[in-house]
Amino acid sequence: MPGAYAYLSQLWRSAGRNPDLKESLRQKLIRWRRGPAIARVERPTRLPRARALGWRAKQGYVVVRVRVPRGGFKRRRPRAGRRPKRMGVKKVTGAKSIRQIAEERVAKKFPNLEVLNSYEVAADGRYRWFEVILADPHHPAIRNDPKINWICGKNRGKTVVHVQV
Repeated sequence: MPGAYAYLSQLWRSAGRNPDLKESLRQKLIRWRRGPAIARVERPTRLPRARALGWRAKQGYVVVRVRVPRGGFKRRRPRAGRRPKRMGVKKVTGAKSIRQIAEERVAKKFPNLEVLNSYEVAADGRYRWFEVILADPHHPAIRNDPKINWICGKNRGKTVVHVQV
C-alpha cells in the first residue's frame, strides 16, 4: 500500500493535468519572478523529492530556492583576424548544467553551509527554479546525526598540502 509521499509525488507529476494545481503553480511563479533570485524557504515545495535527496525536518537543514536564466549563451563575434568558417557565436552549449550553476550560486551566497543536493521545482520560458538542500556542518543536530555527520569532516573534499619544514 503506497504511503503519503508516494501520493504526493504522483500528485506533483500530474500537476499539468490538474487545473487547480496548475493555477496554483502559475500564481507561485508570478510571485517568484518578482522576488529575489536566491531566497531561503521555510519548507520544500516538493516534499517527497527533498526527503529522497536527504532533507529532514530538523534544525541544521536549510532549503533555498534559486532562479537561473534558461538557455545557452552567445559568444562575441570575432572582429579581427581571419574569419572562421563557423564562427561559434550562437547555439553554444556550456560545460556546466543549469542545475550545477544554481548550486554554485547558492554555495557562494551561503559560504558556511554545505550543498547536499538540488532538484527542479518549476520552469517557464525565461527561468528555471531549483531548490537546493543545504546542511550546516557546525550545527549540533547535524554533528550528532550518524546519517549526515560525514559532512562535518575536517578536510572533506579539500586537497591537503603537506609542507616539510
